[in-house]
Amino acid sequence: MFSMAVTAMRKRRFAAVAALATALLAPAAVTAAAPAAQASVSHSAVTSASGGSRAGNAALSWAERHAAGCWYSYGGTSCSQGYDCSGLVMEAFGHAAGIWLPHSTYAMLGNPHLHWIPLSQARRGDLMFYGSGHVEIKTIWYHQTFGAHSSGQRVGWIKWGPWWYPTAAYRVW
Repeated sequence: MFSMAVTAMRKRRFAAVAALATALLAPAAVTAAAPAAQASVSHSAVTSASGGSRAGNAALSWAERHAAGCWYSYGGTSCSQGYDCSGLVMEAFGHAAGIWLPHSTYAMLGNPHLHWIPLSQARRGDLMFYGSGHVEIKTIWYHQTFGAHSSGQRVGWIKWGPWWYPTAAYRVW
């Protein structure tokens, strides 16, 4: 029984890694293959006034209030020890919306609370995944996200550029 559970977990983990690799390496293929029902994820039960999910908007608000200016620290999940990208997202959604996501960008992709959306439909509070396996939270500002960027930097806002831009977007509810 235990080995069956481990095998099932490994299959889910492999599927999540494969999904991330596909999204990061061929975003156009993911867009074309996405089911129409999932591409149109907005419905009154989960949306907020700014277009994203209520959970995502609450998480971004929490992160901006509690984590802005904290230091980046690999594996970190608090301001006192520092945050890494997935640690910040995990804490923000957990504290603000009661949705506890895994502390790994790859494991997040296998979580049933994440729903793929086209990049063009990303709104405030949606998760933006970058090609390196990095994750941040979309802000309301044009081409800008909030997150824990890298070692030696403080948590905060960053503008996309020609070499730094998201390759996949997910809405959380």
